[in-house]
Amino acid sequence: MLLVVYIFNFVDRQILSILAAPIQADLQLSDGEMGLLGGIAFALLYSTMAVPLAALADRTSRSWVIAVSLAAWSGFTALCGLATSFWHIFLARLGVGIGEAGGVAPSYALIGDYFPSSQRATALSVYSLGIPIGSGLGVLMGGYIAATVDWRTAFFAVGLAGLIIVPLFKFLVRDKIKPVPVEGEAEELSRQPTLKETAAVLARKRSFWFLAFGASMSSMLGYGIAFWLPSLLIRSFGYDLVQASQFFGAVLLIGGVVGVLAGGLIADRLGNRDRAYYAWLPSLAYLLGAPLFAAGISSSDAQVAFLLFLVPQALAYVWLGPVLSAIQHLVVPAARSTASALFLLMNNLIGLGGGIYALGAFSDLLTPIYGDEALRYSMLYALVLYLVAALLMALAGPSLRKDWVSEAG
Repeated sequence: MLLVVYIFNFVDRQILSILAAPIQADLQLSDGEMGLLGGIAFALLYSTMAVPLAALADRTSRSWVIAVSLAAWSGFTALCGLATSFWHIFLARLGVGIGEAGGVAPSYALIGDYFPSSQRATALSVYSLGIPIGSGLGVLMGGYIAATVDWRTAFFAVGLAGLIIVPLFKFLVRDKIKPVPVEGEAEELSRQPTLKETAAVLARKRSFWFLAFGASMSSMLGYGIAFWLPSLLIRSFGYDLVQASQFFGAVLLIGGVVGVLAGGLIADRLGNRDRAYYAWLPSLAYLLGAPLFAAGISSSDAQVAFLLFLVPQALAYVWLGPVLSAIQHLVVPAARSTASALFLLMNNLIGLGGGIYALGAFSDLLTPIYGDEALRYSMLYALVLYLVAALLMALAGPSLRKDWVSEAG
């Protein structure tokens, strides 16, 4: 059920990318304005509200916070279909961000409660399948509905579908009963830290900063490409809306699912020998992915580009299981939601908020030079972010060995 909710999370988030072209045509929006809608309009409150909502989930009920959040973001997604101007849809996207803020970090913590350390990266990878599956379905469904009806109906459909599963989720998902504190180390591990205490613990750990900034750099590129690739297919490859949705939806589903699962499984196998591999595995994935993305973006043949995008799209998702698991192990179990939210605060403000807007604004800046190919060159120049991310993840490895928090029992 956590995976189902996460799929809806990314359907509602990613659907805007495939609908960008008809929305821009209908509401007369520039690439920069569209980048604001896809990035900061969503990420601003999604990132900042995640911290207090995660702290609330740690202290009350994680499943209740997730259920209420699902209802909120689904409702605001439906409201996007009523927008008649930039500011109308901007405010609706703010609402989607507020709702989704309460869904992810408490889910990470629930998985951390239910799965032992040796299986946690794999379990988090299975949960993270919601990203490629939700993104792929959002692109496919959004493109089909927009092409056969209109873009407003696409928002109505996915928003109402999310509202329908809220009661089913709450009926099926229960919080893990917290252990009764005992004397000694176990008592310290089960004590509920405050938000300030959790933030102070993370701030003292070098591995947290390397992981957070490394993931943020990769997310700037990942979210940017995920949002703008359908527009690139339409502008530079001559695809229509349905063709673009089929191309990108297949890349997300095939490449994304393989990459997410492989990252978790390999990280748990290698990480049990050396904690540093939880950071070194993503570093290697970034180094391999950058030139392959460049080849796909530069290709002039759509079929060749599809094959070239599959592998780097898989590599782009390898980091999820290892890094999310590592963040869970930097704090005591009772602070997992809060720690995850503080990580997501940085990752999403920089990655989601900055990446989509930066690629769109850079495309506007390059238009006088490259014309219709400006978006392609904006993506190519942004690939340097993967090299920065690879370096930061490589530096995080040794720090993880000493920052890792062992669990009682």
